[in-house]
Amino acid sequence: MSLNIFDFKVYVPARDFEESKRFYIELGFSMTEGWGGTADFELGAARFRLQNYYVKDWADNMMFTVGVDDAQAWYARAQEMVTSGRYKSVRVKPPEDVDGSIVTHVCDPSGVLLVFVQ
Repeated sequence: MSLNIFDFKVYVPARDFEESKRFYIELGFSMTEGWGGTADFELGAARFRLQNYYVKDWADNMMFTVGVDDAQAWYARAQEMVTSGRYKSVRVKPPEDVDGSIVTHVCDPSGVLLVFVQ
């Protein structure tokens, strides 16, 4: 019996599918078109599937923890996107020390929380 996992892809909701696709591309992910109202995103070993489907309670309660080398760099990227005015609902919190790790919080256009941990 083998209990290996060779692939694991989370489906992420999008209130405005086109805006969310632009957001993740600008954040640094590469995108490939999916099927049935989806798009696949990848950066390094991280992958997820964005879907053209939205439930507020689901999106507001969804979060990812992303291990990174430089949480400050992710803050700078996200803050630049916010100050550009292109993403009205995106929020970013400056990096902070949390139990010895540097952590940056970013809310995507749909309210999904990305937690970048260094």
